[in-house]
Amino acid sequence: MKKIIIPISTLLVSGVLYAQTSPSTTENYIYTKTYLSDPTIGTPKTSETIRYFDILGRPKQVVNVKASPTEKDVVSHIEYDQYGRPVKDYLPVPQSGTQNGAVYTSPLANASSIYGSEKIYTEKILENSPLDRIQQQIQVGNDWSTKPVMFGYDANTTADKVKKYTTGTIWENGATKTTAGEGVFFADGKLYKNSVKDEDGNETIEFKNGDGQVLLVRKVLSVTENADTYYVYNEYDQLAFVIPPLASVGNIDQAALDNLCYQYRYDGKNRLVEKKLPGKGWEYMVYDKADRLVATQDANLNAQGKWLITKYDQSGRPIYSGIIIGGTRESMQNQAGDIVIKESRDAVGFIKNGMQVYYTNNFFYQIETVLSVYYYDTYPAGTPSFVPTIPNQSAVLTDNTSLKLNTKGLPLASYMKNIEDDSWTKNYSYYDTKGRIIGTHSVNHLGGYTQTESELDFSGTPKQVITKHKRLSSDPEKMITETFTYDHQNRMLVHKHKIDNNAEEILTQNEYNELSQLKTKKVGGKVVGSGLQTVDYQYNIRGWMTQMNDPNNLDADLFGYKIKYNQVEGLQTPDASDTSLQVTPKYNGNIAEVDWKTGATPNESLKRYGYVYDGLNRLSAGFYQNATNPSLREYYEKATYDLNGNIKTMVRTAQRIGPTSLMIDNLTYEYENGNASNRLQTVRDAVTIAQGYPYKANPASIVYDANGNMTSLRDKGISSIQYNYLNLPRQITQNAQVTDYTYRADGVKVKKLFGGLQTDYLDGFQYKYTYAWEDETGTMMNDEMKLRIIPTSEGYFDALRNRYFYNYTDHLGNVRLSYSDADGNGIVTGDILVNNCYDTPDGQICNNYIITGEAEGVTNYYPFGLMYNNENHSFDQAYQYKYNGKELQETGMYDYGARMYMPELGRWGVMDPLSELYYSYNPYNYVANNPIRFIDPNGMWIDIEDGDNTYRYNNGKLYTQNAKTKKWDVEANVKSDSYAGQILAALTSITGGDKDSFGSTFLGLFANDIINTTIQSSKGTDWEGQNATYTDGSGVLTDFKQEVMPYTSMFGEKEKQLQNPFHVTLFHELGHSLLDQTFSRSELGKTWVDKERSGLSKDFSQAEIAASYIENLLRSEQGLPIRVSYSPDAGNTSTLVDVKSIRWQPTIKGNGPSNTKINTNTRVFTMPNNVQNIYNKIINSKK
Repeated sequence: MKKIIIPISTLLVSGVLYAQTSPSTTENYIYTKTYLSDPTIGTPKTSETIRYFDILGRPKQVVNVKASPTEKDVVSHIEYDQYGRPVKDYLPVPQSGTQNGAVYTSPLANASSIYGSEKIYTEKILENSPLDRIQQQIQVGNDWSTKPVMFGYDANTTADKVKKYTTGTIWENGATKTTAGEGVFFADGKLYKNSVKDEDGNETIEFKNGDGQVLLVRKVLSVTENADTYYVYNEYDQLAFVIPPLASVGNIDQAALDNLCYQYRYDGKNRLVEKKLPGKGWEYMVYDKADRLVATQDANLNAQGKWLITKYDQSGRPIYSGIIIGGTRESMQNQAGDIVIKESRDAVGFIKNGMQVYYTNNFFYQIETVLSVYYYDTYPAGTPSFVPTIPNQSAVLTDNTSLKLNTKGLPLASYMKNIEDDSWTKNYSYYDTKGRIIGTHSVNHLGGYTQTESELDFSGTPKQVITKHKRLSSDPEKMITETFTYDHQNRMLVHKHKIDNNAEEILTQNEYNELSQLKTKKVGGKVVGSGLQTVDYQYNIRGWMTQMNDPNNLDADLFGYKIKYNQVEGLQTPDASDTSLQVTPKYNGNIAEVDWKTGATPNESLKRYGYVYDGLNRLSAGFYQNATNPSLREYYEKATYDLNGNIKTMVRTAQRIGPTSLMIDNLTYEYENGNASNRLQTVRDAVTIAQGYPYKANPASIVYDANGNMTSLRDKGISSIQYNYLNLPRQITQNAQVTDYTYRADGVKVKKLFGGLQTDYLDGFQYKYTYAWEDETGTMMNDEMKLRIIPTSEGYFDALRNRYFYNYTDHLGNVRLSYSDADGNGIVTGDILVNNCYDTPDGQICNNYIITGEAEGVTNYYPFGLMYNNENHSFDQAYQYKYNGKELQETGMYDYGARMYMPELGRWGVMDPLSELYYSYNPYNYVANNPIRFIDPNGMWIDIEDGDNTYRYNNGKLYTQNAKTKKWDVEANVKSDSYAGQILAALTSITGGDKDSFGSTFLGLFANDIINTTIQSSKGTDWEGQNATYTDGSGVLTDFKQEVMPYTSMFGEKEKQLQNPFHVTLFHELGHSLLDQTFSRSELGKTWVDKERSGLSKDFSQAEIAASYIENLLRSEQGLPIRVSYSPDAGNTSTLVDVKSIRWQPTIKGNGPSNTKINTNTRVFTMPNNVQNIYNKIINSKK
């Protein structure tokens, strides 16, 4: 039998022998061994995987040797139907022991001990045709056996009533200008009709034309009502309009276009140059000769005659950005269109806004403001030295080009100006000889710094991180030391935290089940083996967290929480006045009920919310149910919506007053343009109570600026909101009280000034001006800026009270309570009710009282995030992080980083910067109106599946789902040679270690609830050993053994193909994923290379050009060779397709630049117009 043994990151040492694993010699197999620790020291930690194949060469079993927490084998079984199709996908099964890598004859024998009697495979029902299209997909679990996802394939009929829009296009001011008209319905059989019904029967139908363009996405709301989103293309296949559901039901006049629709215009090179989003003014884009975006202007900047510019170096990397005074888009394009705008490093440079910029300034040289500067290859003058302090630390890479290993090609420094003043933050990165970041140094705008040093093990996993911090350069230094301990597969076991010379605190001690899910977490304390609180987790067969402690049996637990998806234990009809609102089991991931109980409050009864959803998965109602009297209708929230998801009505109740609950809000939302707009104009309350949204007899109109930003909300006393160029609020005036904010050019908040009290936000350290006060020892302290908060993975350290606080958070990250060991006895208790009764001559007298415990800040929330019973909420405490873990502002809004959220209204006051990635939703809606399932993160939503584990990538780290919250905030430390470890390394390489790089910006485009992807190994699929992307963009498949055979067909020489870094290949596939989810790959499905003419095995679509174009932007930024060719077979150079031979000649009519030819060069690909349009839309949709 053929045997392939692949050691990864191995070092062979004479006299050292590690012989444990024994694959079955009678089988075909591939054996992969990855070292997680230095193989030259002691007995190394390893990750070993053996993939067995049947006689046809198909994978049949994967054995992860001793991979479980108790060092038992974890086996994945693979089977095929009678036609050789893998229609069943089994969950991995931990075995009862280990066979040291030998094949298992009964790999499912131990399944019942892990999964019980549950069905443990996902099943695909395929149609009986050579197309093998999926008709049903049935998920794991007995309860899902009768709840398949259904797929339909058909052609349209006139009964579908699909509108056929007509267009006319003229040439105006150097760009297309298209008008739209509504014609008849499409006749029978003119469109492809594909449908998907989820597990709960919610249906989405997609209609495409013969060119593969999506013309209509229809979401079925009810038997009589649909939410239709139309895509309208002009005569040149350019996307000219997107018509969201609310606009699709009426006539498309100019008012409807301006208030509800997306409008796009293009230049003669098919580049998006003008766009108008609904309710927002026109935006403009300018490109240089290399087709790079060099200047942008939104409606607010347009009113000032200003442009935001970006300049590049000779490698195409962004080097600095700023603001200039400029003219019209056409005049600006005439200036930039015939030149490649690039600047070079210069020893002298120029000075602007108090900063010495070490670059030339030859193009757009009259810069009014420089906002950001980036340095690569060599460190700029004035870079702080980095001297490692951790013993045996890795050698530091220098920029000495005479050395073989140096910093060439690496991002080294970034400078960010404060938008509101001329202060700067300077960030520096330091690398070891493996190119891993081991140190950072950030000089803040006040002159202080935050410096980190990381000790990484053999696999790149952090063992120790030391953080040193000063607010001012004259302040004493604060030092935080964190240490991490892992098991044999690099699952984190213990996380310790130490501040200065204080006693070391144990933040977490983790225990995992055999599926590597977090089973138990001990939180806080100073003794190994015990914690201040022990949190126990449970999961269902889908891997969804179902319980965090038992709310029915808390014992010493301060909080318990239970999530029910497909079970309902409470009232099915909580509101007898509206029997249409039914709480029913959900199978598509929506949550039907949650139960909770707080042990911090004496004699508290069990609490419950039951949830109701409509056909678009929008929350219709959240019904609170007290266990002692669930029919009181307290604390419920009900909402109705228009077709765009704008809230039309909101009803909210509070606690019981007498026999019934108190209604505090009965709101009617009125929108501009006679409710044919997304911009909220007035809110009318039928209840004359100040709680919730404040009642006003004559509600004031809400005002917006040209960018669609809310500038006043007088019902809440907000008379003015002023914004910076990032659409972030720089000043809010509420009831004559002014709040001033200061942001860096990258959108990071660094200061808040409210009522004369200043709060500084410096790399997570939070300072607040504090009046004279008496500390817990009775010592009087002067009023001054004081360090208040040092964040930790489980809460925060209160520097004023000198102790750690830990948070209990629910599945949305909502902080429900905090606790600390105030008396230092290693035990925390809730409030205790004391029944103090004594006998008197007149009878027994009871004087009951409560002994205050060590929990504080108990908080409960309505579904859309408003706290209830919060009338006495105080802003005196520095820690104001509540709903979704976001900071509550004095205005009552939550700061999410990119926008402020209004929980009493359930919507944003600013348009979503990424609204173009999900057209069916209005730009102001919060998490698609499903706040029970989703949050709006400011991180990156990319999931990685590695066997039985799923990780979420966020800002350079991997996280598992917080077993106590369902929030992805439990930092995972994976093996470097595991699949997840390889993907993490590749994603890190994509960012270049710089959060402001193009790579980071691109990954940030996945930062929403709609556009995300899952990266998984292609093993066991039809694409085994290859890299591919699902046609809907939902997943990326890559070869597991990328570090062994990383190649991309780009150069035409196999030797060079083998040198292509894997992270570029991954980036190419992520480009496909984003494009596919934005418009569907069928949009790009036109043939680029015809198999018949080229003698290839299959056609290749224009999607490959688009993904390769995006790939080249990363290559350019990182100084890698630009990809100039494409081969479907890396091993056969004869099939290479030279991209330089590809030409595209538009046939623009009318007054357009007819017969314009777009020539390619070795820098970039030429993209057909539809590809260029999509690409520009993505790149221009920056957060």
